[in-house]
Amino acid sequence: MACKVNESCTYKEGPLPSCAPLAVGTIPVQTSAEPVYNREEALEKGTLFPGLDLPFMDYVATGMMESGPKAELMALDFVAHELALYLDTHPDDAEAFETWKSFTALAEEGRRRYVDLYGPVTKGDTAQFDSWKWACCPWPWEYTKNGGNG
Repeated sequence: MACKVNESCTYKEGPLPSCAPLAVGTIPVQTSAEPVYNREEALEKGTLFPGLDLPFMDYVATGMMESGPKAELMALDFVAHELALYLDTHPDDAEAFETWKSFTALAEEGRRRYVDLYGPVTKGDTAQFDSWKWACCPWPWEYTKNGGNG
């Protein structure tokens, strides 16, 4: 017997066959990219798509997104990561691939500048220094907005 796909699904529901078997793990395919969060909200929630916004253990973002160099680096990394996830399922989208390459380059340059100014973001960033700089103070989040120690 052939199963019919439910075509009336919203962006929060992927289409599944109406006679999908019980107790079999299934991941519905996201069929719509609309609506999307604005930039700030997407960074806070960790996803561009409201249908993928599934709070973990009732945790809901508070809207307290920081600003400054670290936030800019996080934003670049977020965009590059989200585009890579999209490209996993849309590998022939040349425009998205070019956008991913440009954001990846921006993120790499931003990381280099950040490490030069504030120190390593990851342990791997310490390879560019003459000595181990991972646990040196202050940590990047301990800088005040005007550049001094907090």
